[in-house]
Amino acid sequence: MSKRTVLTGARVVVPEGVRENGSVVVEGRTLAGIGPGGPAGAGAPGTPAPDAETLDLSGHWIVPGFVDLHVHGGGGASFSAGSHEESLTVVRTHRAHGTTTMAASTVTGDLDDLSRQAASLSELAEQGDLAGVHFEGPFISCNRRGAHDESLLRDPDPGDVRKLLDAARGRAVMMTLAPERPGGLDSVRLLADSGVIAAIGHTDGDYEGTREAVDAGATVATHLFNAMPPLGHRQPGPIAALLEDDRVTVELINDGTHLHPAVLGLAFEAAGPDRVAFITDAMGAAGMGDGRYPLGGLEVEVRDGVARLVEGDSIAGSTLTLDQAFKRAVTVDRLPVADTVQALSANPARLLGMADRVGSLEPGKLADLVVLDEEFTLTGVMRQGSWVVRPAH
Repeated sequence: MSKRTVLTGARVVVPEGVRENGSVVVEGRTLAGIGPGGPAGAGAPGTPAPDAETLDLSGHWIVPGFVDLHVHGGGGASFSAGSHEESLTVVRTHRAHGTTTMAASTVTGDLDDLSRQAASLSELAEQGDLAGVHFEGPFISCNRRGAHDESLLRDPDPGDVRKLLDAARGRAVMMTLAPERPGGLDSVRLLADSGVIAAIGHTDGDYEGTREAVDAGATVATHLFNAMPPLGHRQPGPIAALLEDDRVTVELINDGTHLHPAVLGLAFEAAGPDRVAFITDAMGAAGMGDGRYPLGGLEVEVRDGVARLVEGDSIAGSTLTLDQAFKRAVTVDRLPVADTVQALSANPARLLGMADRVGSLEPGKLADLVVLDEEFTLTGVMRQGSWVVRPAH
């Protein structure tokens, strides 16, 4: 018989809302039942095995494992290094902070280097450690490049886009580009036709051009507000176009540095909880301390947890983990817990085409979950039925 674990007494966040004094039953790698209190939980199949492990998590929350669409590094390592060892360090670092599913984001490089990175990352996706590959650059605006090497930026020629998709061997899940650059709209169409998310980001485009890109098939706004023209009352720019369109999910970096709480609240109100995905955009310093770290071919200095380029002082990703983003959302931004769960789990899982397996606590899905205490501090992480961080009880 499969190993059975029963978690009782917690507030369990399910798609319908919050179940007080709920129970979660895990059998093997999957969720077998979720319901109100009791040793087995309502809906759990059969009678609990005599040797089932039962944990009383009274006073805690149980939420789905977090899903990160956009992460570059952590634990002192980077996906762009192209090494399995470094990539797995990133994966382990973020798993310990509740991210049970993640796409690996690259940084602008030349096409051959990016192709080699994609081939390496696709192997980890094939073995289940990653959800896929997200290419951020090199097809972005020189004027809104952020922490990307300007000398390596280029127009999004569809042939070059196809080269990167082929290098990822069917594991590319998203590409961020500036659609106003020559070839941009054709590349958006190519991505959409290939089943890859076309994300608008690091763009210097205007309102009308952004709407045209969405009509062509773009469905994600890469870290909305950052690396794009600001919202204006006469020239609304891309932000207004992305917020107003129901076809677009907007990424938000909720670390207190990239977005003021008022701006985050404005975006959440405009898009609604169905269209927000909290991301980390984390670089190698996530889970680490202050100091200097590489980001692609550039050098980043982290001071007081804020990452900036050594040359130019541009913000260079974040040091955020998604458990921190969760806690900030509900304690500082005062977002409802259920809406926060949707932004951290359900919405990104849907975008990645994985909603049948992850992103919510429902019987039959993988047993990916996070345990939080009353102050929303992470105390436990389970991935596919095994504890990554075992909660004290």
